[in-house]
Amino acid sequence: MNPNMPTSSNRKHRLLIQALTLSAAAAFASGAQADAPSYTIVDLGVIGNGEFSQAFGSSRNGSFVVGRSSDSQDQAYRWSAQGGMQALGNIDGRQFATAHGVNNAGLTVGVSAATWFGTAPLPVMWNPNGSVTALALPEGYGWGAANAVNNSGLIVGRAGSQDGDRAVLFNAATGSSQIINATTANGSFMTEAFGVNDAGLVVGIGTDPSDLALIVGMVYNSATGEMSSLGALPGHNSAINFGVSNNGSVVGSSSIYSSESSPFIWSASQGMKAISLPPNTSNGSGSGVNDKGWVVGNAGGEFSIPFLYADGNTYTLQSLLPAGSDWDFSTNTSASAMAIADNGSIIGTAVHNGQVHAYQMTLVSSVPEPESWVLTLGGLGWLGVLSRRRAKATPTNSPQR
Repeated sequence: MNPNMPTSSNRKHRLLIQALTLSAAAAFASGAQADAPSYTIVDLGVIGNGEFSQAFGSSRNGSFVVGRSSDSQDQAYRWSAQGGMQALGNIDGRQFATAHGVNNAGLTVGVSAATWFGTAPLPVMWNPNGSVTALALPEGYGWGAANAVNNSGLIVGRAGSQDGDRAVLFNAATGSSQIINATTANGSFMTEAFGVNDAGLVVGIGTDPSDLALIVGMVYNSATGEMSSLGALPGHNSAINFGVSNNGSVVGSSSIYSSESSPFIWSASQGMKAISLPPNTSNGSGSGVNDKGWVVGNAGGEFSIPFLYADGNTYTLQSLLPAGSDWDFSTNTSASAMAIADNGSIIGTAVHNGQVHAYQMTLVSSVPEPESWVLTLGGLGWLGVLSRRRAKATPTNSPQR
């Protein structure tokens, strides 16, 4: 026997270890990719005899959900697991209100309108105790809305006049407001702000004066006063920025003007990346993002299909719920996913037992369950132990490789 050749039994043993290593790696990769997060779901209900409810905003810690409950009028609400759905008051003389955003303290912002159709909207704020305050608009502006609030009380939204809409900042503590006048290098300006993080990074949409048909996805740094545009996905020329996480990730939709929209996530390190759409959908948008980079949004086709994008995979919300949950996220046009908290909870609207209701989905687990790859790795470890023991027992005059 050639002393430089390993014995047949040792060679088979090593080949077995190599094969098991490759098998374990493949099983681990496929198992990790296939394991979707699992969720439970809560129906947030309605106020009084409300016909339906919708959820539009969540606090970053997932403690509060806000939206509207509607019958002959729109009633803004704030929901928590401890207190349930609480009706929020309206400013004098108005019967229609919707809450859009809330922070971790329960400070809630939204809009009060004169009619169910949203006529003459005014930005409003509800304190944690439920009292309502009309936010002062900048001079020369007669209507507007408040869309989001961060944990420092910085509120963002829009203010309108006969000359058009402009993005606006409101200060919850002082009651002051100011138009965001900063522009990009080419003169694009923000017309509405949809989100703000705790660092004061504001996201929204704007107008390019050189091409008024474009929709510009814009980011405003309220700490430095700098305005920028994130651009669009390849082949597109327009974008809408809807949400921003505390670590600076931005989500929204990219399109060719206002058609063929695709959801995206943007980060400073990776730029703008397209998010894959769920099956049987043709367009979509990202609406919210958390600090893990998980994104929720809505895709369209025949029906509205809410989705979760997590760790590179896109899941329909329907697929994340236990079988027999009596919730329909797949065969209606009312379903939505509007926000995702840092704890993974998701809020929006869906059909429950035939009724359109607001919901909160709570993350149960995002860790893959022990499967065959765990057993394979365990067996591989024992083979390694046996191999070392065998090597120690081999006579020194039997060369080993």
